[in-house]
Amino acid sequence: MKKLTIAAVGLLLGTVSQPALAQSLIAGFASEPSSVDPLYHNLGPNNATRKHMFEALVGEDENLGIVPMLAESWETSEDGLTWTFKLREGVKFHDGGDFTARDFLYTACRIPNVPNSPSSMTGFIKRADTIEAPDDMTVQVTTPAPYPLLLTDFASFGVISASANGHDGPVTYSKDGCAGIDSYLDSSAYNDGTATIGTGPFKFVEFVPGERVVMARNDGYWGDAPHWEEITIRPITNEGARVAALLAGDVDVIEKPPVQDLERLQSDPNVNIVQGASSRVIYLHFDHEGEPSPMIEGTDGKNPLKDVRVRKAISLAIDRPLIVDRIMGGLAVPARQLVPDFMLGVDPAIALEEPNVEEAKRLLTEAGYPDGFTLTIGSPNDRYINDSKIAQAVAQMLTRAGIKTDVDAVTASVFFKRRNNYEFSLYLAGWGSSGAGMASPLRALVASQNKEKGLGGTNRGRYSNAELDAVIEEALATVEPEAHLALLQKANNMVVDDVAILPLHFEVTPWALKAGLTMTPRADQHTVLTTVRPAN
Repeated sequence: MKKLTIAAVGLLLGTVSQPALAQSLIAGFASEPSSVDPLYHNLGPNNATRKHMFEALVGEDENLGIVPMLAESWETSEDGLTWTFKLREGVKFHDGGDFTARDFLYTACRIPNVPNSPSSMTGFIKRADTIEAPDDMTVQVTTPAPYPLLLTDFASFGVISASANGHDGPVTYSKDGCAGIDSYLDSSAYNDGTATIGTGPFKFVEFVPGERVVMARNDGYWGDAPHWEEITIRPITNEGARVAALLAGDVDVIEKPPVQDLERLQSDPNVNIVQGASSRVIYLHFDHEGEPSPMIEGTDGKNPLKDVRVRKAISLAIDRPLIVDRIMGGLAVPARQLVPDFMLGVDPAIALEEPNVEEAKRLLTEAGYPDGFTLTIGSPNDRYINDSKIAQAVAQMLTRAGIKTDVDAVTASVFFKRRNNYEFSLYLAGWGSSGAGMASPLRALVASQNKEKGLGGTNRGRYSNAELDAVIEEALATVEPEAHLALLQKANNMVVDDVAILPLHFEVTPWALKAGLTMTPRADQHTVLTTVRPAN
């Protein structure tokens, strides 16, 4: 057997309970989770909330490095096709039940069967050919080909309790459907607390959509006890209201304080600002398929975004550094690639593109649109830092280049429903890459939609390039590090050359806390309240 990663038990996560240091903590989130079901929606607020109650087989630290969690060690066979995970002994679910391999198998069974999931976790188990439990404390996974990203995939979803979901018998996993499981609880059973039974440091108390998620300390937690007896997540979508709530003492920590208020907050003795680099790219996605395309006028029904010259013109019309300076207040890094330069797969030879409005106009004329056309950008107005303001800035820049552009900005919950229904020709969104680096956005955002292969799950632009798909799939089956990197960079260059998707910038993430508190910033931007603690 070949050992890939075996970290000492408790090295980063800890195994010895410590006394709690305070009673309660209230956090103001910029967006609320659409559900507390950890398998319902692969979305940032959901995944951040999940981390408090439901743990993954392996975890990611603040820099997205893999660490032990419910599995304390793992190894692979010499041919790279079999992974063996040894589970942590003595872990209890919130209801006192023992965590065993059966629960992981049940979780894998439910993932593709979550009713009405708007963004499924299925891609995270697609590469597993078989998942078996040789004994209660061992999980064995085989893949049809070597797959270097399995740990990153398994770090991306929380493990649920089979018993809390009404299944007390054995579980036999099959990609074609798990025998003996006739139905699965829908997310309402989690939102009302019936099935919200995890192994994490906090237990579910209540979820009131639009108002709060409340959790209580899990005194039976296997790792370090949280500092807080109770935590409350309050969705406060208006950024001014979030700041006001912090200054009034109604909340103890807020995420995404508005950029324009940071200087004032940093000078306030009652506030502590913590910030860190993130893996989140803010991008524009084109409709590569629809014809006519929604919200485009003046083209006689043609979809101009299918022409690479038009996509290049749009890219050249956008002044990324100006957006970073004027809209983001310097709290961002201009982007032309899909992951920041500290992540795997970046090609340092790809330079940031200089804006060139005249060249943009020339390309539009060459493509047959000398008078431009009319376009509307879809955008959330409460999901990413200054998201609707960025969309407005982009619209102004495109209008100057000859594409008369408006913005349709709505709340995140409405935006994602409309995006998933392909209602936008061009939309602004964000993607926070995992420790997989460039492989994360490649397989999710630009690989052709293929449910069987778990590819293109968030490719709502419906971009499809068979040559690119082949390179991505080869990269996902290549374990040797240098060859894997070379393939990621090759695919990256293809995406940039074809302007398959348009990166704008990477967010730098700030949090604001009341004086005396600090926290550990995460590259995935998740607000994880277990890391909030007294500063001294």
